[in-house]
Parts: sequence; C-alpha cells; structure tokens
Amino acid sequence: MATLNDLAPRHTNLESSGRQHLRHLVGSWNLLADLAFADLLLLAPVQDQRDDESVRRRFVALGQIRPATTQTLYREDQVGRFHSFADRPAAQEALETGSIVRVELEREVPGEDQPVPTVVTAVPVRCEGDVIAVVSSESRLLGGARAASELDRRYLAVAGQLFTMIASGQFPFAYEEADSEVAPRVGDGVMVLDPDARVTYTSPNAVSALHRMGFHANATGRHLDDIGFQLDAVRTAFRLRVPITDEIERGIDVAIMVRLLPLLDGDEINGGIVLLRDVSDLRRQERLLVSMDATIREIHHRVKNNLQTVSSLLRLQGRRVENEEAKDAIDESVRRIRSIALVHEILAQEGGDDVEFGEIARPIVRMVEEGLVAPDMPIEFRVLGEGPIMAASTASSVAVVLTELLQNAVEHGYPPDSDGGRITIELVSRPQGVVVRVHDDGAGLADDFDLDSSEGLGLTIARTLASGELGGELKIRPGSDGGTVAELMVAFDRASA
Repeated sequence: MATLNDLAPRHTNLESSGRQHLRHLVGSWNLLADLAFADLLLLAPVQDQRDDESVRRRFVALGQIRPATTQTLYREDQVGRFHSFADRPAAQEALETGSIVRVELEREVPGEDQPVPTVVTAVPVRCEGDVIAVVSSESRLLGGARAASELDRRYLAVAGQLFTMIASGQFPFAYEEADSEVAPRVGDGVMVLDPDARVTYTSPNAVSALHRMGFHANATGRHLDDIGFQLDAVRTAFRLRVPITDEIERGIDVAIMVRLLPLLDGDEINGGIVLLRDVSDLRRQERLLVSMDATIREIHHRVKNNLQTVSSLLRLQGRRVENEEAKDAIDESVRRIRSIALVHEILAQEGGDDVEFGEIARPIVRMVEEGLVAPDMPIEFRVLGEGPIMAASTASSVAVVLTELLQNAVEHGYPPDSDGGRITIELVSRPQGVVVRVHDDGAGLADDFDLDSSEGLGLTIARTLASGELGGELKIRPGSDGGTVAELMVAFDRASA
C-alpha cells in the first residue's frame, strides 16, 4: 500500500516542511481518532498540470486511521484513493475557508442494512500559516438507544479542542516524536485537566491506574502533584506548552507511564489531558530479560574460565612430558580447547547466542601464529572478510576446524628448512551459510594425498566436525598458483538443526 511519503510528492505540491508536518500529524493522531470515536482521513488537494478542471479539483487520501474506541465506518483501506471536491463538500469548505466545518449526513456502510447517520468534521491542517490539507473526522451520530455518556462527552470535548489546535497549527507539537508501541493510548486511561492542572474528569481505566499507584481517593478537583505527579514536570509542560512523558514507579512492582499534553487556545493554556498506562508487566519482563542476559553472560564467562583452566593444566602436564610426540599431542589439544574458549569469551562480552565469526577467526590466527611459527621461518597471516553471524554451537565447531586447518597448513606447508610464506584465510558469507578457505603458498600436497583416507588426527577431527556436527563439506586441493587450498563449506540451516 502506498504511503504519505510516496503519495505527497507525486500528487501534491507540498513543500518538505508541509510533508514533515503531516508526517508528525499521522504519527500522533491515534489519540484524535480514539477521543473523537471517529475514522480519520488525511485529504490533500491534488495538483495536476492537465487542463481538466475536474482532475485538479480532487483530494487524495494521504493517511487513514481507525478508532480503537468504536467500530469503523471503513472496512477497506482508503489511502491512495481520490475524492472529488463535489463528494467532499465539507473538506472543500474547510480547505478554502480555513475553518472547521461540521455536517451531519447519512451514508451507506458495507454490512449495514440501513444508511448510517454520520457526523463529518472537516478540520483544516495549518502549517506555517497556510492550510495544506484537511483532516476528515467521520463518526456515527450518537443518539437513539445509546445516549452520550459522561465519558463520551468528555472525550468529544477534548477532541474538539485538539481539532481547534490543528486548525491553528498548534498540533501536532513541533518537537514531539511519533507515538511508540508502549506509549499510553486513550483506552489505557484518561484524565482531563483544567488550566490550573486540576483534575476535572477521570476515566474508569485511569482510576484503576491510580489505584495501582496507591491513590484510592477521588481525584476530581485535586491538583496533579496531590496525586503523586512531579510538580516540576507539570509546570514544564504548561509553561513551555509541550507534551511530556514520564514514568511513575511505586516500588519494584508498579510502573505507570504518563503522557501529559497541554491543550492550547492561541497563547493561552486551556487545560490538559493525561494518558495513563500500567506498564508494570512490561517492566517486569524487561528486568527478567536483563537478568537472563546477565546469567547467560556469566555462564559463558565461567565456561571460558573452566576451559582456560583445563588448557593451563594440560600445558603444565606438557612441560613434564619428555616424549616429543606426546608433547605435540598435548599442545594440539591445548589449541583446540583455546579455540572453543575464544567463542565463549566473545559471547561473555556481547551476550546473546550468536556471534560474528570474524571476531573469533582473528584471535585463532594469532594463537596459531604465536604457538607454531618460529622466528627464523616467518609466515604472514591475512584474514579477508568478516564472516556471517552464526549460532554459538556452530561457531565452536567451525573454530575447531579452522584451528586444525591452520595447524595443518603451518606444519605440512612449511617444513623446518623452508623460508616461510603467506597463509590467507577467507571468510565468505553466503545467503544461508559460510565458506572458510585457508590458502597457503607452501610445499603443496603430496601426489598420493587423499583426504578421505588421511589418518592424521587433525584432519580426521576436521573432517568429522565438517560432515557430522556442521552438516557441511571439507575439501583440500592444490592451489592454482601453488600451495594448498583447504575449504570448509557450511549450511546454517543444517548446522543449527
């Protein structure tokens, strides 16, 4: 469906400031729809270069919102539809006179057997002194079996004040951001204030919210600071004529979000409206998530520490072993353990269950470089790419495979009598997987090398993890310019299964 940002440049001559004003209006007008018990349409005059007068004398609907406090008159979306001036006489009059126009009529509504008595209030939208659009408020006419309640009358009176502010260019407020998902709505609870910030009406849901705050007396006639609101915040909203949003806490179990909007009549404060929402459960869930995140971080931290302890014990044991083959085996085990510990170290720092593999690959490269490369045989390591974000379990297995491939490249690609060389590690992200490629410019593969029949422990571990744990594939082949290329291909959907 088209949006205001798409339709306005295409069909109107609105300047950027006018479009921004309308975006602010649409971002905060759910309050208007709920208070007016009405569907709202934002209508802007079409600007067309054709000579056909009937084409130019049209409105385009730039926005629409349905009320949450009553049933809608529109089952189908209206945004992007065109309406002739003749079909919208109230909107035309509001556009041309700059005054609010109210008419009563009967209209056909899908699903209704009889025409529905409807009230249409056309409100000119003023920006920088000019009328740039019209808000058409369309609601069912109260009467008959359902007489207007006090809540109806109060809400409609506040809606009328806000419509007047739109017509004078004072609503939406210039520096107010669009309503967030957690912002209080009319259905959450409403208090109406007089110009002295005293309560003149409290909706039933607002009474419940006040009870949650510990205030059980009748709020009518009391000043907001008597109820528990911060006096400075109230004064700021009224003095600067800006809305404020605050949160009132009562212990750790109760949190009430408060949104106060001053109602303006020219330069005078004509009262205010306070929206209340009980967000206690939301804040409780947030605290649980924070606690859970901290717990997960602590678990990763402890796992890392335990693995480092095992690694240290193995290194101590290795120093006592005289057999070189046994010592090499212990050193290889230490590197494998450290590669897994690196994954948990990253997770302990960042939290969550996913990690960017590039942050793990580089420390693994440094570990191999420090442990295997002799000063008289310099080997340059390069890491290309960042790699994708992957699950911790997948990252641990890929880290071990990368460690084995690097160790194999150093030990077999550059024998003790060589002059060293370069090893390039490429991390290639794919839509649903990753390719880890280790390319050395060393001695190359033996003529009879076969990965499937290789009995080396390192390649056996790498091959088993690649096909078993990761559901991927490991290939080792001669490089096109010499040396050896080892390539691990992993599909995440299988690796995470």
